[in-house]
Amino acid sequence: MRRLACLLAASVLLPAAPVEQGERDRAMSYLHATRKQISDAISNLSPNQWTYKPSATSWSVVEAAEHITVSEQMLMALVRKITAAAPPDPDAKISPLKDEEITKALIDRSKKFQAPEMLQPAGRWPDAAATATEFRKRRDATIEFIRITPLPLRAYSVAHPVLGKMDVYQWILLIAAHSERHLAQIEEVKAGAGFPRK
Repeated sequence: MRRLACLLAASVLLPAAPVEQGERDRAMSYLHATRKQISDAISNLSPNQWTYKPSATSWSVVEAAEHITVSEQMLMALVRKITAAAPPDPDAKISPLKDEEITKALIDRSKKFQAPEMLQPAGRWPDAAATATEFRKRRDATIEFIRITPLPLRAYSVAHPVLGKMDVYQWILLIAAHSERHLAQIEEVKAGAGFPRK
């Protein structure tokens, strides 16, 4: 009995495990894939195509691309803040949602959300090339974070305003899913009947 008590006490002191390599690879693959898809979708566009709006309430390609880019930095700032603020809980079962449920919810464009004012397009970069460069720079930083972090990302959490409690690994997946969501928006604009041919 005493031996069992000692083993239990020792287990409490064990640090939370870092991200499993399979999870790390999956997140990096998703981030790389959406990085390429966004970069391809916003390249080789004329100024007319870049700024075309299907309607007064719709976003143009430039506005969607700016929103993706600004959101990337804001979400990673949140990730870094969460992981710096408190020690992880090695026994945490934090998120009631499966990873697939989070990505599926994000890319479902049948549900519309209003972006907070800080993430609204505001003409932060002068043209498509500058926006694409900034997006790639921020995405590369996200990929590098997940590639090298020793942190147990499953043991930290913060609530999403719509999806509820999510662990930090799921927030990384959300970053990729968010860009996939707006990639679909960009493709819808480009496929529209009024989209300029040049």
